[in-house]
Amino acid sequence: MPEQGGLPDELAAVVAEFERHLRLERDLSPHTVRAYVRDVTGLLAHLAASPRAAAGLTALDVTLLREWLAAQHRAGLSRATLARRSACARTFTAFAHRRGLLAADPGLLLGTAKPERPLPQVLDQEQARAMLETGAPSGPRELRDQAIVELLYATGIRVGELCALDLDDVDRDRDTLRVLGKRRRERTVPFGRPARLALDAWCVRGRPLWARERSGPALFLGARGGRIDPGTVRRIVHARLARVDGAPDLGPHGLRHTAATHLLEGGADLRSVQELLGHASLATTQLYTHVSIERLRSAYRQAHPRA
Repeated sequence: MPEQGGLPDELAAVVAEFERHLRLERDLSPHTVRAYVRDVTGLLAHLAASPRAAAGLTALDVTLLREWLAAQHRAGLSRATLARRSACARTFTAFAHRRGLLAADPGLLLGTAKPERPLPQVLDQEQARAMLETGAPSGPRELRDQAIVELLYATGIRVGELCALDLDDVDRDRDTLRVLGKRRRERTVPFGRPARLALDAWCVRGRPLWARERSGPALFLGARGGRIDPGTVRRIVHARLARVDGAPDLGPHGLRHTAATHLLEGGADLRSVQELLGHASLATTQLYTHVSIERLRSAYRQAHPRA
């Protein structure tokens, strides 16, 4: 559990209980739990440093919440970070109210500005093709890297989902993956022939050379035989794109954005793309329609004589 920044024992105990709630009852990802606990620790440190600290958690009201957020705004934090911390504060005050630690829930009175959602950078189809076309891979590293980039682009899965794949998550008869996404939601994602060929090459000619007793069922391995980690996958993607002229410097999530955008540009319906990506809300998937429209506008401005 993250350190609680020298909070008084009473407040540190509340943070520990909140962490257990997020992890065991809400079943949030470790990354989300760490972020929420860090934010709440900052909020309670602000409370502990205020003139009302002697009253403990009962002094936490909407005025103090707004003071905390205003101080962070003055420190130059982005709107996206402030929006996330507002959401975290509301989650915490609702939890504290349900536990009887607060008589009322001050988070209900806390408004928040919508974070700016800049359109994500994506590859065009020629750049994606150039990233994937390489000389015939021979060694295990080249075979693995080719299978990884093919699968990321073919499926749009998240980097954590890719790293968690096991051998039996690949159905070669149907060319599908069984993917365990956020909140442990399982979905089936199809992939195409190039990804299948790259996967077969890795599993037959590459993986056995690196597999060790500790490899277990992991689909993708590091050079020492352990399950591959997200940092390694990011380095693979960055290195591939560095070889493509004019391509933006994207990571694995950029390939997810690219896959979604190309699916919509190719005529896939929004609901199908939502299911493939594992989005809980259709509103998240709709971002990619804006990406497609902006790309259309850009092409129009460049090509039409009276644009």
